[in-house]
Amino acid sequence: MTIRSRDRAGGLPAAGANLVGRDREMEKIILLLLEPVRLVTLTGPGGIGKTRLAAEAVRRLNKAKSTPMYWVRLARLARACDTAAVEEEIARSVVEADFSGRSAWELIIDTLTRVAAVGRQRRIVLVLDNCEHVLVSAAAVIAKLLDAVPELTIVATSREPIGWVDEHLITVPSLALQHAVTLFRQRADLTGHSIAGSEQNTTAAMICRRVDNHPLYIQLAAARLRYQPLAVILRELTGRADDARLRWSHGPRSGADSRHRGVSDVIAWSYELCTEKERLLFDRMSVFAAGCDTNPDDNGGNTSTDVGVELEAIKAVCSDDHALGPGEPARSGGIDVKLAGEEIEDLLESLVGHSLVTAHITSTTVRYSLVESLRVYAQQRLRERSTPEVDEPARSTDRHLRYYRDKIAYAAANWFRSDGEQKLVRWAETAWANTLTAIENSLTTGQAGIGLEICLGLINLRMPFIRGSLRGMRQWTQRCLDATRTSTSGLTNLHIDAMAAIAWLALTQGDHDNAERVLEECVAACLPAAQQDRANWRNTCERDIGLPAAVEFTWGMELLFVRRDARAITVFTRAREKLNDLGHHGTASLSELYAAMSAGLLGTGQQAHEVTQRFLASAAASTTRVKAWAEHAREIALAKHGDPIEALAIGQSSLLCHRAAGGDRWATMWGVECRTWSLARLITDLLTADDKIERTRLVAPATEIAHLAGGVRTLRTKLGVDIDRMGPFAVESAKAIAVARQVLGPDMFAAAEARGSRLRPEHDEVQRLALGTLTIEETPKKDTRGTDSTSRWLQLTTAEQQVATLAAAGWTNIAIATRRGSSVRTVDAQVAAILQKLVLTTREDIIETVPRSVIDEVRIEATRRPQRGKG
Repeated sequence: MTIRSRDRAGGLPAAGANLVGRDREMEKIILLLLEPVRLVTLTGPGGIGKTRLAAEAVRRLNKAKSTPMYWVRLARLARACDTAAVEEEIARSVVEADFSGRSAWELIIDTLTRVAAVGRQRRIVLVLDNCEHVLVSAAAVIAKLLDAVPELTIVATSREPIGWVDEHLITVPSLALQHAVTLFRQRADLTGHSIAGSEQNTTAAMICRRVDNHPLYIQLAAARLRYQPLAVILRELTGRADDARLRWSHGPRSGADSRHRGVSDVIAWSYELCTEKERLLFDRMSVFAAGCDTNPDDNGGNTSTDVGVELEAIKAVCSDDHALGPGEPARSGGIDVKLAGEEIEDLLESLVGHSLVTAHITSTTVRYSLVESLRVYAQQRLRERSTPEVDEPARSTDRHLRYYRDKIAYAAANWFRSDGEQKLVRWAETAWANTLTAIENSLTTGQAGIGLEICLGLINLRMPFIRGSLRGMRQWTQRCLDATRTSTSGLTNLHIDAMAAIAWLALTQGDHDNAERVLEECVAACLPAAQQDRANWRNTCERDIGLPAAVEFTWGMELLFVRRDARAITVFTRAREKLNDLGHHGTASLSELYAAMSAGLLGTGQQAHEVTQRFLASAAASTTRVKAWAEHAREIALAKHGDPIEALAIGQSSLLCHRAAGGDRWATMWGVECRTWSLARLITDLLTADDKIERTRLVAPATEIAHLAGGVRTLRTKLGVDIDRMGPFAVESAKAIAVARQVLGPDMFAAAEARGSRLRPEHDEVQRLALGTLTIEETPKKDTRGTDSTSRWLQLTTAEQQVATLAAAGWTNIAIATRRGSSVRTVDAQVAAILQKLVLTTREDIIETVPRSVIDEVRIEATRRPQRGKG
């Protein structure tokens, strides 16, 4: 092979604008290079920033340690080229000049061996950029190189792993939202349309989220500011067939990779590397709700476990195992291809490897999704697969709709069973986005009846109280109901059940007028015009006039919330019996719950005791959630008619059970409300027993009432609950507040209530306060170290504190320089300044001056410290 001079394209890419974010990934790469490991592969979808990140990492390493490094651009090689082509490309980047006629492999090994020898076994870094399209050949060459040159470390960038035995994988995620917005603002400045003001920043953030916080897509979106305002760009990102992102005009014509000119170009590069079956599965997965690739820096490092779908759903919706419609051929895009259920898992893993599907992995589950940009691309490809015989999008949408209808129906019918509640309710939570997608699809495909069944199943599961909102669920149900009523002449049983459910949700929201109107319509539809009780049905609480179970249940809710009528006990009990007869045991248990709460709030002492005790006994064989509600009803009865000490104890047990069951914000709210009732009853009983009791004995329970009242008010606001429209519940809460205010006085009560209102419901602080696992006071840890050393530490600049932390953890100056992307000379000067300011002689003494607030960080950095002698 003849090489006249080293190919300049093989040199390290020139530094561009400042790298935005990526501190977490940069730290991982630097730590691995300092060890050093043999192969580090940066994986992720196209345009995510793998190349930029690799370039900055090796640039920092070179700056700190003068490490020899070579950059190889494999993107210009043809797909699936052989190992000889890869070796020649590497030789062009590694070899200065050669006219010997030796093979590329001989030249590479000779050059790398000589470079290593010059520096006494010095480390060499070789970057192989863009390996995915020549993966087989690149993997083979990498294995040979690592075996032949012990001093070599290879950094690879690829949309899928190389597959070497000791490969260290670093997945490059989307940007954290704050960094995504920063990048958008920078790119907007280049167009001359800078982002200014909170409104524009909010819109920019929404655009970033819609393009998955993906760096390249953000750049393309910002470039649109030359032609459109922010609001129009956002409006065109619909996630549907009319989404504009795939039609955005291409980005820069020079200075950019040709594969990165547009969103379609980026995705197509990976899509075309897939097999036909992988492409078909990818296309069909577009029927599921869009997922996300969450950056660990968002949401406090917590990634959602509710994203994506389980393997079972993908098999059911996307495979060809199920019987097709009469005469429907198994053809897609003119190519005979079928997806067997048993193939789906392997195909999914391959798509994850291609960075086209995101895998969301927890300790017990794995779920899969397409981010929105990929989903839009896949939807377009699925439409292109349609033939006169098979409408692929309609076929996939129908399967998706029926799958979620059947799953929700099963969950609603079986959640109350002790062995199924946690699993089924948790499944419904994780399937929320796809369930709403199914409901929306039912409306757009003329199958609103199926959507209505899904809505009723969700309501019977109590999902609006656990996930989503009452308002949203009521709107979806009403839309599906309206759509089905236009296509039928009369009211069916499904319509009446839906109307009763809507009235129930309206009552819970405090919308009494609409609830009563819908309930009247239900009763009129259920009772014949000639029936004597039709005009006077509200006076028939004690006897059965033939109303359906769902209507009876909603009538009981009206009697409880609006009329505060103890006859609600009878109506709820009758509804429970009818629901059990229908096999709707989950909803029957809700009827029993409301009968017990009605007895506690509105009934006599004897009724309260008997009904709640009976519910408590029957709940013993049911689920954790039902047991918790039974204890809650019992607490109400005890707070009103029994022992407040016992009420407080069983109330805490109820809250703990709900916490174990998880997710029921409605239960948390009423559990905390009820605790204030029990505390108020405790105060009242103490005053009744001794009207001269010392006020100090009453301050603690009264203060807790005030704190909880403030906290639960914040929670109610977050949930959109108007307690003033909640009948007897509002009465009892007002009584509790009045008792506490009388003990504390208006000013002290207001101050305590305001303190409680600052509790954060999203962190379960209201519930934890009620359980006694959180105190209202925040007690900071006292720093036991000397104030002199602490004050000296504070004299260090921010950069010096960071360097001092690493030095205290045992990092060498070279390692610190590499980690921070600075020169060794700079770190030497910083360490000297640190020793002078801290009045120390050696760097080993730094650890003695580190404040307690920083000592944990030192311990963490000590575990990350590169091993000495390897760097």
